[in-house]
Amino acid sequence: MANKKVFFWSVVVALGGFLFGFDTAVISGAEKSIQQLWHLNVFEHGLTVAIALIGTVMGALLGGIPSDKYGRKTTLFGIAVLYLLASLGTALAPEWYTFLIFRFLGGIGVGISSVTAPMYISEIAPAKSRGKLVALFQFNIVFGILIAYLSNYAFAGVGENDWRWMLGIQAVPSFIYLVLVLFVPESPRWLILKRGKVAEAERTLAIANPGMDVKQIIFEIKNSAQDEQGKKMQTSLFSKQYFTPVTLAVLFAFFNQASGINAIIYYAPRIFEMAGLGKSSALLSSAGIGLINFLFTLLAINLIDRFGRRTLMLIGSVGLILTLSLVAKAFYLEEFDSFSVPIYLFVYIAFFAFSQGAVLWVFISEIFPNQVRASGQALGSFTHWIMAALIAFTFPYISETLGGGNTFLVFSGMMVLQLIFVWRLMPETKGTSLEQIGQTVVMH
Repeated sequence: MANKKVFFWSVVVALGGFLFGFDTAVISGAEKSIQQLWHLNVFEHGLTVAIALIGTVMGALLGGIPSDKYGRKTTLFGIAVLYLLASLGTALAPEWYTFLIFRFLGGIGVGISSVTAPMYISEIAPAKSRGKLVALFQFNIVFGILIAYLSNYAFAGVGENDWRWMLGIQAVPSFIYLVLVLFVPESPRWLILKRGKVAEAERTLAIANPGMDVKQIIFEIKNSAQDEQGKKMQTSLFSKQYFTPVTLAVLFAFFNQASGINAIIYYAPRIFEMAGLGKSSALLSSAGIGLINFLFTLLAINLIDRFGRRTLMLIGSVGLILTLSLVAKAFYLEEFDSFSVPIYLFVYIAFFAFSQGAVLWVFISEIFPNQVRASGQALGSFTHWIMAALIAFTFPYISETLGGGNTFLVFSGMMVLQLIFVWRLMPETKGTSLEQIGQTVVMH
């Protein structure tokens, strides 16, 4: 494990993932109350759930700009401010339009966080433990989801405005995050390549890489701005030389959401009610999803640097195909006299957390060269979140139109395609420096 200071920096930045996860899942306990309170039709209801994801898409698309221009640390502080404003604003919203505005702001915070936080951790972490440290971001996401489900369960029934407490409690960790971000250093790679502050970067690199030749690391970082023939690397992400990492990031992010994960996270209580559970049991089963997600992400964090990103993805893809097929079968045959659907979904979540959940932000933060890492991370995050927004917005309509069986069969089919992608195209990145990965992937 990396030294204590690097671990502390990583945990602090990964706390943005906790707020990301909490903000993502908390709406599941509040969406029905909000629909009833403001008499929302199907379109308005879908927009209420999806508005944060629309903000997330915009935040992900634009997140690379402040990260490159103002630095990773300043951007992380701005994210904390957005989370704080969003949690207070949604909890106190007097009417629907105000609620939408603040929920949208929270989504922007989530989007920028998904770009900046994994990128920052990847840039300060030593190669041997980079997977574990970047995966702390995902670990905090699922921890935030778990706490959101438990918090929703705890606040349910405390009064007609219980949903306001569900949303407002997020202000507490948002403020803590805002304070703690002040105690992390700026990314050394950003300092060297964007500001030329080598001495300041050297101090951070020396802490992060004890016993290593820091001068050599700095040389490799500077040299990463050139290709093997000594030509200057392009700064435009969509130049021909970056075709391979762009393709890998887009496909990886696409398949992550094509698994149906966000539909299940956002609409878990509703899915369980469709499967015949009562409201209270549905909420509690949703908390079970959060717990399984948490435990198997913890397992993946401890294995990702040992077995590699690709191995976890191969195992996970097979598991997702099987479990989604079983859920589809249960809906087709109306096997609702037991807890079969919750059990299948618990196993599905376990495979997802063990593979895609833990690997996504690690892999995308690693495969782009230093020159375009921020814009590459933004592209991967944008693809992930545009898919998430589309699925969250359309899931109520699709599930009612196609039925549960057909919907989950489509998700299973997507995972067959993912298995082929991982098997044929995905490279292994464990234990290799960012500069070496960048050269290898670009030259592939």
